[in-house]
Amino acid sequence: MFEKIKCFILDMDGTSYLGNELFSFTKDFLKKVEETGREYYFFTNNSSKSQQDYIEKLERFGIRIKSQQMMTSTHVISRYLKQHYEGKSVYVVGTPSLIQEFQYFGINVTEEDPDIVVLGFDTTLTYEKLSKACHFIRNGCTYFGINPDWNCPIEGGAFIPDCGSMAKLIEASTGRFPEFFGKPSKHTLDYIIQQTGYEPDEIAIVGDRLYTDIAVADQSDVTSILVLSGESTREDVKTSDVKPNVILEDLSEITKML
Repeated sequence: MFEKIKCFILDMDGTSYLGNELFSFTKDFLKKVEETGREYYFFTNNSSKSQQDYIEKLERFGIRIKSQQMMTSTHVISRYLKQHYEGKSVYVVGTPSLIQEFQYFGINVTEEDPDIVVLGFDTTLTYEKLSKACHFIRNGCTYFGINPDWNCPIEGGAFIPDCGSMAKLIEASTGRFPEFFGKPSKHTLDYIIQQTGYEPDEIAIVGDRLYTDIAVADQSDVTSILVLSGESTREDVKTSDVKPNVILEDLSEITKML
């Protein structure tokens, strides 16, 4: 099944770990990937933290990676803004880590009179930030969202509202809904292919969400693997328009097949 696969793109929360708890099978999987001459990268839609935040989190789990192995949805939109909106000012609805990440990439972040509004997964969201964003959007600013996730999984099987839910709130006020750049956007798929250097049929994307992790590979030659260690269930697959190429319980089943 995986003979042609040379690169695994791994979701994080719900696939590699849950909250602050690493799954017991994750390290064995990563070791087997390396032993078989393959590569792995992590990709998270969660835009509330920076690349370095995630690298440090993995280090706390005993997983040490190169910076290029840690991909985020923020990287995807940052590259797009640099390519298509160089020099334009951006009002970011996001955490301090997210704002610092944009500044690191040389994005012109501003609090007043922006050209563009970017909505991230803001766990520090305030009414003031929400009100300002709606005002700018209502008055014609270009409007983008980073990741379309409705919920973010946390320990104990619970969820908290994510960027997609925040976008619905803004839509109710302004009538506008953003173009998103994280999974399942084609922007993300193009980014993954370019950054890894592999052909689409040499890449497997592994994740626990049908509408992001699996949908990003839809209508492409990239292999999609749904693991049932996070959000989606087999019942969800039955009612979904998006179907994975493979359904497995968790990463340990891939380890046995490599």
